[in-house]
Amino acid sequence: MVKGQVAIWRYLFRFADSMVLKCAVELRIADIINSYGQPITLQKIASSISRSSSLDIPSLARIMRLLVRRDIFAAYQPSEGGETLYGLTYASRWLVTGFESNLASMVMMQSHPLLLATWDCIGQCIREGEMPFKKAHGVEMWEMASKNPSFNKLFNDAMECNTKTVMQAILGAYKDGFEFVGTIVDMGGGTGGMIAEIVKANPDVRGINFDLPHVVATAPAYPGVEHVGGSMFESVPAGDAIVLKYVLHTWGDEDCVKILKNCRKAIPETLGKLIIVELVLQPEGNGPFDDIAAIFDVMMFAHQPGGKERTELEWKNLLAEGGFPRYNIIKIPSLPSIIEAYPN
Repeated sequence: MVKGQVAIWRYLFRFADSMVLKCAVELRIADIINSYGQPITLQKIASSISRSSSLDIPSLARIMRLLVRRDIFAAYQPSEGGETLYGLTYASRWLVTGFESNLASMVMMQSHPLLLATWDCIGQCIREGEMPFKKAHGVEMWEMASKNPSFNKLFNDAMECNTKTVMQAILGAYKDGFEFVGTIVDMGGGTGGMIAEIVKANPDVRGINFDLPHVVATAPAYPGVEHVGGSMFESVPAGDAIVLKYVLHTWGDEDCVKILKNCRKAIPETLGKLIIVELVLQPEGNGPFDDIAAIFDVMMFAHQPGGKERTELEWKNLLAEGGFPRYNIIKIPSLPSIIEAYPN
């Protein structure tokens, strides 16, 4: 009974961990410590945040105490009576915005009030069969992004930082997967960060970044990459291979089949393939990302109409119905896996 009570208390206050993590990103604590190149005192952190006399240093100390307990930062006592020094850990390294791969923008997006509000609607939406994001805001996320430039930027920044993280794993574990490919279409490619990295690593490849018009409108120019606006439900630019990173998990099965059939029309009968970068749920798995994948599955329910993560069997059935009877799953050192799918 005591263990059960402890478990409920722990899960009850998980939101506090998220909010304190957001606080660390907002105050740029990881960036500040990293700029010194070594552990530093609380006073140095505080003075780098603000030189205002109103800065609440005692409360900052309490925030740091929790972050140290969560292994986000490390605390060192250099000598008896000396000031505590705070340093980076493997976790807080992912909050340093100066590093190419970081998750700071993802922290800011997932802790944004617009997304947090959707979680409050889950119970009601299960009872009434509605979609939490639309229940909370009256519109779906894509419509919100198209009408709200600041939210659109927040979303694009989060997707870009996640793309950089995943791309390291893809280019390391799947570098041979882009051989013999002339044109690659990144469908739902956002502002083009992923296809730009693929083209950079494979200079002979022509890249097409395909997404909604309001998304590609803010995309920067990249060598060897063409930005194309449109709807994946209408048609897809032709290519030898099509990449879909975190696209299909935002849609229900019926919509995914439509997307897959459009992809099937856009690639060659022979040698054409899909490169799907998505989670493969392992409901009983105990791998390093399996618990996070289960959380992602509920998050997709909260944020997207019909959105969900899928098991291998679900992927197999979905791909077959969409015109891709053959597939191969490649695990990479990241949250998603690579699913190669072939039309024959």
